[in-house]
Amino acid sequence: MQIQAAKVIEIRHSDTDDIIAIKNIYAQPSCYSGTLQHPFPSLQRWQKRLSELPENFHSLVAIIDGVVAGQIGMEVMTNPRRKHVANIGMAVDEKFQGLGVGDTMVKAMVDLAHNWLAIRRIELEVYTDNHAAIVLYKRNGFIIEGEARDYAFRDGEYVDAFIMANVKES
Repeated sequence: MQIQAAKVIEIRHSDTDDIIAIKNIYAQPSCYSGTLQHPFPSLQRWQKRLSELPENFHSLVAIIDGVVAGQIGMEVMTNPRRKHVANIGMAVDEKFQGLGVGDTMVKAMVDLAHNWLAIRRIELEVYTDNHAAIVLYKRNGFIIEGEARDYAFRDGEYVDAFIMANVKES
């Protein structure tokens, strides 16, 4: 059942109380098949991943009416020559897809990266058949820089991905 209209989408940093909701989002077929996650995610793995985030990782959630509707993560590179670069990945709960949740999360993360963390280049990988995500990323200033053939194994076959980036001009 998809929710028809969202009231307000609140963005905030994730906390330990969100871990089960985030794990449940990535357990949904459209979410694990659109990312590098696996079916049947382990709660322990998500607890380990999100309970004590390293300083170079940021995790935001979108909240609608008190419910976690999506999650976006960003890893800032630690190599001194790439400290101006970050990589993002995200998923939106199937009940909230098409309501602007992904767009709101991407805008918040781009703002955090460019305006607060001195990140000039935000990278991501997106499967070439994920048309909705590609449109969303392009709308938020990402451009396709290349295509990685056989990027990942998904549902019994190798699939390609676009490499996209949003680069803040000086």
